[in-house]
Amino acid sequence: MNVLIIEDEKPAARRLSRMLAELGVEVSEMLHSVEESLEWFQNNEHPDLIFLDIQLSDGLSFEIFEQIDIQSAIIFTTAYDEYALKAFKLNSIDYLLKPIDDEELEAAVKKFKMRVPEKQQLTVDFNEIKKLLVNPIDRTYKKRFTVKIGQHLKMIPIEEIEVFYSENKGTYAATIEGRSYLLETTLEDLQNDLQPEMFFRVSRKFYININAIKDIISYTNSRLQLKLHNFNDFEIIVSRERVKEFKDWLG
Repeated sequence: MNVLIIEDEKPAARRLSRMLAELGVEVSEMLHSVEESLEWFQNNEHPDLIFLDIQLSDGLSFEIFEQIDIQSAIIFTTAYDEYALKAFKLNSIDYLLKPIDDEELEAAVKKFKMRVPEKQQLTVDFNEIKKLLVNPIDRTYKKRFTVKIGQHLKMIPIEEIEVFYSENKGTYAATIEGRSYLLETTLEDLQNDLQPEMFFRVSRKFYININAIKDIISYTNSRLQLKLHNFNDFEIIVSRERVKEFKDWLG
């Protein structure tokens, strides 16, 4: 099986390659940009399977497919939220939401082997996908959250929320007043509701408001520790896989 990774973050690409090697899948090439990919496809036989990141350093990976008729199956590896991806999931082998989980990767590889036992083209309409990935500027995000306190409802403006976090299967919003409120949602569902310029998911447990960050401290294993102005109930660590994206988000 001939496998290609297109991923602009080289550590993430190497990690994915190692994970695939543990599954007995050897990666033949790793590409990191639209320009590099275009040149490679013009001079090489198309692989059986591509692990494809959507947003590369020099543009969207769809630009590759607009110029070259790719004859490969696709598994998306992306930080985009799952709701848009669900709309076209059936047109690809699968998608893996970063950071990639070992079991999900293994399931995706098995799905590819079952669906595509021999090399064959899998049709993906990239123009339709681009339409689904709405520009954040054009999207409408939540301006407030409503929580129930006894018999009363309280409205919390989004700018007053320092962090969203999960604990004991519940999702909470911690405010600048130092109080936490239970929400009727999940961190996964919040991906569609939060303005990406304001909130960033630093780990599976925390979504952080950029205005709430008081201090950023180097931590073990190339991770970062965050100190917020008011919320100190838990230690907040930026996972190693998200450090680069986090730094880019800070600007």
